[in-house]
Amino acid sequence: MTRLGTVGAARNSEALVAAVERLRQEVGDARLPLDVPGRDDAETARRQLIAQLDDYVLPRLRSIDAPLLAVVGGSTGAGKSTLVNSVVGAAVSRPGVLRPTTTSPVLVHHPDDLRWFEGDRILPGLARVTGRDTGEEQPGTVRLAVSTALPAGLALLDAPDIDSVVSANRELAGQLLSAADLWLFVTTAARYADAVPWDLLRTAAERGTAVAIVLDRVPREAVDEIRPHLASMLREQGLPTAPIFTVPEIDLDDGRLPEWTIARLRSWLEALAGDARARDIVVSQTLRGAVGSLSERTARLATASRAQRDAEEALTAAATECFEVAERRVADGMTDGTLLRGEVLARWQEFVGTGEFFRQMESTIARWRDRITAAIKGTPAPQDSLGEALQTGVAALVLANLEAATSETVRSWRRHSGGAAVLGSEPGLGTVPEESTTAVERLVRAWQGEVFDLVRTEGQGRRTNARIAAYGVNAIGLFLMLVAFAQTGGLVGAEVGIAGGTAVLAQRVLEAIFGDQAVRDMAAKARARLLEMVDELYGQERGRFVRALAAQAAPVDQADRLEDAVSRISAVPR
Repeated sequence: MTRLGTVGAARNSEALVAAVERLRQEVGDARLPLDVPGRDDAETARRQLIAQLDDYVLPRLRSIDAPLLAVVGGSTGAGKSTLVNSVVGAAVSRPGVLRPTTTSPVLVHHPDDLRWFEGDRILPGLARVTGRDTGEEQPGTVRLAVSTALPAGLALLDAPDIDSVVSANRELAGQLLSAADLWLFVTTAARYADAVPWDLLRTAAERGTAVAIVLDRVPREAVDEIRPHLASMLREQGLPTAPIFTVPEIDLDDGRLPEWTIARLRSWLEALAGDARARDIVVSQTLRGAVGSLSERTARLATASRAQRDAEEALTAAATECFEVAERRVADGMTDGTLLRGEVLARWQEFVGTGEFFRQMESTIARWRDRITAAIKGTPAPQDSLGEALQTGVAALVLANLEAATSETVRSWRRHSGGAAVLGSEPGLGTVPEESTTAVERLVRAWQGEVFDLVRTEGQGRRTNARIAAYGVNAIGLFLMLVAFAQTGGLVGAEVGIAGGTAVLAQRVLEAIFGDQAVRDMAAKARARLLEMVDELYGQERGRFVRALAAQAAPVDQADRLEDAVSRISAVPR
């Protein structure tokens, strides 16, 4: 290669490392908090992707000349530790009578290669342990064992059982296999067709990982039958070039296999370590396959991220719909005559029945008054009673629909994916807080105050102002509120006549002061302003749900960032 070519290759290598580092950052930052279908599988895949990036892809890209790491893996009782001890000629890994065995991995290396393994270049999540094996279990560690029996440039890592009854051991075995340049897969004549090993071997084939098979404990009379069958299965699963090393069923010599049974395997391993070209072929195959798998694996994570986003949008839309329905019910309640029922109607009748307010009114308006008060008897009530009744009625309407919106949102969220977990994280979401009840009361008082201000503003003319002064701003304001709520569609029977007369009388009084069009405009403004204030309050209440959801939701652009990061890897020339 020319110097220019060497420089270009170095730049491409640096660009690839930078692109993979960015992907690692994005995958590490990715969150899948909402409990939607497939979330657990996607989270497991995310952790596995992070582990392979940390344990293999980035270390290998940064240190292409580091020793070849062969991870010895397989099923329970396959003889992995015995094989490692036999290859190095010493008891570096402890076989066990009880299962599971090898709960802490053992990494065997040549003394000259110590610098490659004593730090956190690979398997950064595992602490390093050195010295004699005391037999004490040390989870979360990898024990380093030095052996001159291994050539420099090659290391063996004895992994836990891939089918261990202990889930942590199974996960660690998968992590270690993902950190390997080469899988040295150990199985037995009795178990080579088991499902669990083949699930992992298919993964190796999909990712292009270099694999060698050690077929252990093979009866001599069955070698010619089992070996071809295993080779056929490997071809079917996409591993046609995986070498097979057969170890016969034989008594152990001081806990180790006789030398002649592993001579072919030892020679092959030594050739890998000593032949730079052969070693580069294995490393390049596995690294190329691992990098090539990043696109599909990241795409699955991006799909899971979009599922999170879809769930968040569905929950947000559900809350929005519930509160919008509540606002429409408030609007209907303001115009269907229901606010003129009960206490408001009684207080209005008492108010107009006193005659005090109408003493100076024109005879036409007085006649309207007479139609309403003809049958009214009782003790006169003060003007404030009507205002309080209106305030109470409006507050009850707003609060009842707020409570309904809250309850409906909770029910809706329990039906949507991810909603129940968000509700569980915020137990108070299901009830309207006390401060919100107080806020409703403040809202109604503030609205009444704005209605009174509207009366003052519209009565700026000298003549109009004089009429308002004669009757009182608050009284005229109450009339305007009644007109704003004057539609009678929700009333029945005698209520219609009474409430309708109420509206007409109130409107006639206002028209005498302000004029027809001005009254209509003022009533519309009063209704619109109340709905604006309700919309703002309901928006704040809906915000409690939105904030709780935001605390549990993935970043909006997470899927796009993941896809962009992996596309940068694909764009680097290799």
